Amino acid sequence: MKKLLTVLALLLTGCAGIPDNVKPVDNFELEKYLGKWFEIARLDHSFERGLTRVTAEYGLRKDGGVSVLNRGFSARENTWKEAEGKAYFVKGSDQGYLKVSFFGPFYGSYIILELDRKDYQYALVCGPNRSYLWILARTPEMNNDVKDALMAKAKALGFDTSALIMVDHH
Repeated sequence: MKKLLTVLALLLTGCAGIPDNVKPVDNFELEKYLGKWFEIARLDHSFERGLTRVTAEYGLRKDGGVSVLNRGFSARENTWKEAEGKAYFVKGSDQGYLKVSFFGPFYGSYIILELDRKDYQYALVCGPNRSYLWILARTPEMNNDVKDALMAKAKALGFDTSALIMVDHH
């Protein structure tokens, strides 16, 4: 039993880790980050596969955490899919490093590694390893120069940007 608990603890903490050479943004202001974001691009993974018009909405929870509502449209099933979760800061609330859970006690990293510092209009986010990457914006369309710069940063950090899926919002 002790071994099982140790393995479980290692797995859970490992999922909230940070990929090598990735640094969360400092001087993060949650109040500016709250609200609706549009997914501009993502690396493919099973829980969003085939979805278009993907958005994420963040709000404050009564317990001090962040509510998360992810939403996307499945054309194959002609229906909207939603996932509700919760997130908490891993270190300080001034660092863009949170752990997010959609499935009970299991948490994964949510690392904001680039951000429009002035107006919070775009963000580059990754998970616990380089197979999770999202480009987010406050509008369904993003300036190509900004998108290219975010993709260049991600590529320089070792993410496979050639595999990014550009999300359709029409």
